[in-house]
Amino acid sequence: MKCRVCRGPAVIDLKRHNANFCGDHFLRFCQQQVEKAISEFDMFEPTDKLLVAVSGGKDSLALWHILHGLGYDVDGLYIGLGIDNYSDVSGEYAKKFADAHGLKLTFVDIVEEYGYDVPNGSRAARRAPCSACGMSKRHIFDRVALEGNYDVLLTGHNLDDEAAVLFGNVLHWQTDYLARQHPVLPARNGLPRKVKPLVRLDEREMAAYCVVAGIDYMLDECPMAAGNKHLRYKDALNSIEAASPGSKQAFFHKFLGQAAHFFEGAAQELRDELQPCDTCGAPTPSGTCAFCRLVDRAGGTAVPVQLTQAPSRTP
Repeated sequence: MKCRVCRGPAVIDLKRHNANFCGDHFLRFCQQQVEKAISEFDMFEPTDKLLVAVSGGKDSLALWHILHGLGYDVDGLYIGLGIDNYSDVSGEYAKKFADAHGLKLTFVDIVEEYGYDVPNGSRAARRAPCSACGMSKRHIFDRVALEGNYDVLLTGHNLDDEAAVLFGNVLHWQTDYLARQHPVLPARNGLPRKVKPLVRLDEREMAAYCVVAGIDYMLDECPMAAGNKHLRYKDALNSIEAASPGSKQAFFHKFLGQAAHFFEGAAQELRDELQPCDTCGAPTPSGTCAFCRLVDRAGGTAVPVQLTQAPSRTP
C-alpha cells in the first residue's frame, strides 16, 4: 500500500476517496479538508477570534490542533459536567493538550458555577441524560463565547455525527431541526456564530489523525451515552458505508446542496421568535429558557448572561 502523493509506505487507506496516505500526507489531507470546509461554507476569516469547545476527545482536540497549525487565533473551552470520574479524566486530557501547545483553555465547572451536575439535573428535569448534557453545554458555550468577545464558536462535530443527526431528523421529519442542519449557524443578538469545520472528515479519520499527530485523547465513551439513539443511527450508516463507501458523505453534503434551502424559511422563523429569557437573558422562544428551568429543578442557580452585540455575518 503506497501513499497517493509521495508513493512511500502508506499508513491509512481511505476507501471513500479511493486513496492511501503516508503519515505526513494524511495530516496534510485532513488540514486541507478543514480548509475546504472553512472556505466552502464561509465559516470565518483569518483575523477572527475563535473559541473551540473541547471535550478531551479525539475530534475537538484534533480540530484545535489543525486550526492552531493553520495559524488561527483559537482558544479552548472545557465544561466539567460532573459526570462521575469521567469529567475529571476528560478534563485532564484537555488541560494536557493546552499546556503542551501553549494554548489558552477556559474551564467551566457547572457544579461550582451553577450548583448542579448533569446526572442529577437530568433526573430532576426528567430529561434524558444526553438531552440535559447537550442543553447545558450549548448554554455555556454561548455564554462564554459572548462574554469573551469571540467572533466564532467551533465544535468538533464530524461527518459521522452530522450524518447521524440528519438521518434521525429525516426518519422522523423533524423540520425544525432540519432547518438548523447546516455547518454554519449565523450570529444574532444573544447567540454567537457557530461552525463545524470537521464536516468533511469522519470518525475513523479523526482517530487516525490523533494517532499520527501524537495527540493523547480520552478513549472512553461517556458512561451516560448508553442507549443514545444517534449511536444506533451511526451503526446503521456504518453498515451502508461498508457496502458503499462514500454514502455518508453523499447523504449529508447532497442534503446541504440540494435540499437544505427548502427549510430556510423555517430557520428564519425560529430566529425571529427568540426573546431574552426572564431569568438569565439568553435567547428563548418565550418566558424562561429550558436551561434555567433545568437548573431550577435541579436546585441550582442560573447565572445571567452578559450579552454583547453579536456580529451580523451570514453564511
